[in-house]
Amino acid sequence: MKLGGSRVWITGASSGIGEALAAELAGRGARVAISARRAELLERQAQRHRMVPVALDVSDRAAVLAAAATVRDELGGIDVAILNAAAYGRMDVAAWDPDVFRRQVDVNLMGMVYGIEAVLPDMRRARAGSIVGMASVAGYRGLPSSQAYGPTKAAQINLLESLRIDLRPLGIAVTTVCPGFVRTDLTAGNTFRMPWMLEPADAARRIADGLAGGKAEIVFPWQMMLAMKAARLVPVRPWSEILSRQATTRHLS
Repeated sequence: MKLGGSRVWITGASSGIGEALAAELAGRGARVAISARRAELLERQAQRHRMVPVALDVSDRAAVLAAAATVRDELGGIDVAILNAAAYGRMDVAAWDPDVFRRQVDVNLMGMVYGIEAVLPDMRRARAGSIVGMASVAGYRGLPSSQAYGPTKAAQINLLESLRIDLRPLGIAVTTVCPGFVRTDLTAGNTFRMPWMLEPADAARRIADGLAGGKAEIVFPWQMMLAMKAARLVPVRPWSEILSRQATTRHLS
């Protein structure tokens, strides 16, 4: 993928990976529009890097479609859509809260669905373009207290893989990004050990390099990639027993 001169729209771009990736791509010559709910943060970032700010709540379908139209008007089109917006909340089996689950489905999964809807018709007509979805290694296997976040990430991975199959003949690229732990607002409240933690700028460089190299899947760091892909091979019962013992040890310590 040629990044220089590309017209890029990034959601969830007011902080964390999205903010860093917007700056990285702008530094590589892309023309960037950024979206998120926090309009003031978007405005400050847009002024620093000459980006187009478009405030947006991705869980609102009409707002996503309207935002995409605004970005197309401002940039003259959208070559690359990076659907990065995310919500995270730990689940508690002792106080099961479906509202926590619903929020993550609305933002992580439906927000991506609405973003695809917003850019796909023009890309299909042009028989060109790229859709980049921010998933997570958390989507590879079930993890403790991740009964909402993990399933939305697993759904994103499956959605993007399926989409790639159908869009490949039309000349539209689909890239799945699965980061490990990155120091962001989403991970700030975690109390468990987070190995191989990366800074957002490092994550952004890895993603940009992967996009420039035309990768269909970008997973990092390599240690987390190997660990989580190997975890897929562990049978269901042993996986549950191992993770359950670890969770119990943390609670008792």
